[in-house]
Amino acid sequence: MTTNRAVAEELEVVAVNARPKVTDIEVHGVDTIPDADRTSNWFDLLRIQFGGANTFATVLLGTFPIVLGLSFWQAVLATVSGVLLGTVFLMPMGLFGPKTGTNNAVSSAAFFGVRGRIVGSFLSLLTAIAFYSISVWVSGDALVGALTRLGGIPDSLGLRTVVYGIIGIIVIVVVVYGFQFMLLVNKTAVIANTLLILLAIVAFSGTFDPSYNPGPAGFALGGFWATFVASALIVASNPISFGAFLGDWSRYIPRNTPKRKLLAATLFGQLLTLIPFLFGVATATIVAGKADYVVALIQASPIWYAVLLMVVAFIGGLSTGTTSLYGTGLDFSSVFPRFSRVQATIGIGIVAFLFILTGRIFFDLLGAVNAFVGAIIVTTTPWMVIMTIGYIVRRGSFNSRDLQVFNRGEIGGVYWFANGVNWRGMVAWIASAAIGLLFANYPPIIVGPFINAGGGIDLSLAVAVISGAVLYLGALLLFPEPRYAFGARGALGVPTRAGEPPVIEADHASGAARAAARRSG
Repeated sequence: MTTNRAVAEELEVVAVNARPKVTDIEVHGVDTIPDADRTSNWFDLLRIQFGGANTFATVLLGTFPIVLGLSFWQAVLATVSGVLLGTVFLMPMGLFGPKTGTNNAVSSAAFFGVRGRIVGSFLSLLTAIAFYSISVWVSGDALVGALTRLGGIPDSLGLRTVVYGIIGIIVIVVVVYGFQFMLLVNKTAVIANTLLILLAIVAFSGTFDPSYNPGPAGFALGGFWATFVASALIVASNPISFGAFLGDWSRYIPRNTPKRKLLAATLFGQLLTLIPFLFGVATATIVAGKADYVVALIQASPIWYAVLLMVVAFIGGLSTGTTSLYGTGLDFSSVFPRFSRVQATIGIGIVAFLFILTGRIFFDLLGAVNAFVGAIIVTTTPWMVIMTIGYIVRRGSFNSRDLQVFNRGEIGGVYWFANGVNWRGMVAWIASAAIGLLFANYPPIIVGPFINAGGGIDLSLAVAVISGAVLYLGALLLFPEPRYAFGARGALGVPTRAGEPPVIEADHASGAARAAARRSG
């Protein structure tokens, strides 16, 4: 009987619907994806990570080690180290979607409570605005640079505003259509940008010098190790930035997909991002000292390559922009249910576009990027650590129905904890993020009082990760969670206490309004 039931369940999982057309507007929000609609696979997860990062936004991050004063080979080592470091923290984040059928912010309710999971929503919003802005910013500058050189059109704030607006609007349109359209854009970006970067070998064969080395006097932070660590952390922000979003895409993968394939998808997807990263490192040596990297690169390129840069910059801006904006619009609509996924996406896109214009007019691009990636590293990484520890102690067991309590306008369930908040995860995250920021050095916006504690080396990531892990595990050991929160197999390595889950019922204060808004959206 057991064998027959297992076979039946397996057949039920694989009997999926056909993939929607790319022109079909996605119908799902953060609700649990039915098994029949899980038409994606682990390779799609790999491809969308590579496609989302194989753009000029990643190239820009790759220029930072050179901008900060490292030699070419030192910058290569810092870049590889940063990608590997960030990927280690990121890999477990792809495991939640197939298990829960929803995005990582909602899945985090298991550790932060169904109301406390808005922490994940905040982190995804921070990351989305940062990388959507960077992608539109850098791709727009590439187009402007090409138009200036090829068409003789004078560079101006008005021209840049128009170009930013065109790219930003198209990104919003793609995201409104949803997941399948985004996959198509990413597939196109992977092919186009990879070809462009390979052709760079021909375009810059006579100008690139791998022996580039400004010497010790060039170190922006005064010494080699301080500059090297800062460079690696900036690079690590790219894989870390995917942490809040992997569930947006992996939720469409069948629940019986082996964990090793999900982990491998993230590992190899992020390793492939070394292609655009190292392109940024190499080309930054060619235009070292120039104020505007993108425009300077186009000026230094052969004409035929400058044309390709313009085309691929446009495609790449769409790819990074869509992967950043998609998940936040998705999750924002669940936190504020009066907005549908489409409305939330458009609203956040407009806010991010205004941020782009404000940043271009009033702030330094590199300074703004530096501050945002610092905030992402210090606040998102301990959240990911807490999520990973929670996944392990729960043996990967989740109650998909109870994760959706807040989104349905209800109260109660196994993840209700204390009025919808699990203070164990919440306190651990707030404290670790705050402590990490005290050690952070991302001028001119984020400069902590203890930035010199490591002799000039940035300790913010190490402090945030260690404190987050210690505080969360300590809370689980000293203040056990109820046994029902761990599923049928029970907890792994931590004590539990007896108890019964609160009955799920309508939240009379807001449930009717939320449910009505959800139906209309």
